[in-house]
Amino acid sequence: SWHKEDIDISEWKDYYLPGSWREKDMEVNRSVIWFRKEFELTKDEAAQAAILRLGYIIDSDSTFVNGQLVGTTSYQYPPRIYNVPEGILKAGKNTITIRVVTNRGGGFMEEKPYKIILSDRTIDLTGEWKYRVGIENLPIEGGFTSYQDKPTALYNGMIAPSNNYKIKGVIWYQGESNVGRAKEYEALFKDLIKDWRTQRNEPELPFIYAQLPELNRANKYPSESGMAELREAQRKALCLPYTGMAVTLGLGDWNDIHPQNKKGVGHRLALETQRVAYGDTTIVSRGPQLESFEVKGNNIILTFSSVGSGLYSNQVLNGFTIAGGDNRYVWAEAAVLNRNTIKVWSNQVQQPVSVRYGWADNPEGANLKNKEGLPASSFQVELIKK
Repeated sequence: SWHKEDIDISEWKDYYLPGSWREKDMEVNRSVIWFRKEFELTKDEAAQAAILRLGYIIDSDSTFVNGQLVGTTSYQYPPRIYNVPEGILKAGKNTITIRVVTNRGGGFMEEKPYKIILSDRTIDLTGEWKYRVGIENLPIEGGFTSYQDKPTALYNGMIAPSNNYKIKGVIWYQGESNVGRAKEYEALFKDLIKDWRTQRNEPELPFIYAQLPELNRANKYPSESGMAELREAQRKALCLPYTGMAVTLGLGDWNDIHPQNKKGVGHRLALETQRVAYGDTTIVSRGPQLESFEVKGNNIILTFSSVGSGLYSNQVLNGFTIAGGDNRYVWAEAAVLNRNTIKVWSNQVQQPVSVRYGWADNPEGANLKNKEGLPASSFQVELIKK
């Protein structure tokens, strides 16, 4: 009954929204937690409908306004956008109650919208809330089989039945769950493309895919990255003919594995589709593609294809790192030499053995692109074979 209006919350604890349970020193796991907040409305405001935005909640929620259910979401990724119909709000005090079920460390993700939108006013819902734990240590469900994780299940269930139909090509978006095993993915992804072509007896079947966008908080210092390794594995699939890759860096959300900018991703995929599937060579469909490198002293000269009107040069280039023989990467300087060539160097490394670009889960600030505005893929180059 904790969603009802007139209940005693004097023993509920304080919670300052947003943030994770762990950050708030809430030692709970696999639990049901209730959150509650009050807000005031005038008579005119109470007479209208409203939109309730509750950002991104980990994991599932049921949300009530003045004791009435206005929305529920069964897992963490979708944005919470709930309609509050006319007749639910009232003049004076109103309450929002959220019942959150979490299977692990939960929370309300930062930098997402938490507000009530009225016709002429928006009420900020961040800040002080009250909470109470309903159930701790929920039992782990047994007897459930995740068939999508079983070998051949997705192919036989969803792809094989389409093999008798004619299609123009494939657009593919996948990879997050393979972070941490990029070497395996590099081989399997190429095998998947070749096998689909074999099964359909279409050796030139166009295959266009999205490279993973940014995710997680940005690091101030060069670091290793499972996301970058996976992007590199995806980039290497371009060695297969009739493939195209849409670089989605700049379109992602650090705090959402499912980016909200679907239109931007779709646009970049469409450009590559025009080139690969429809043979349109008049358009610039992708950002700079690394073609070759040359080491001159402590300078690395990188040459790119797919530069369109040229590399965009009216900016300070960011996102490059260099390592010497100690394999310790440091931030590097970079300068555009001509329409398709860049020089990269660091005074801290006199004999570079490796160069990286955009090598991070979230390569914030990495800005290599062509004049058409399409970004370069992240990449790693070993300059000296070990």
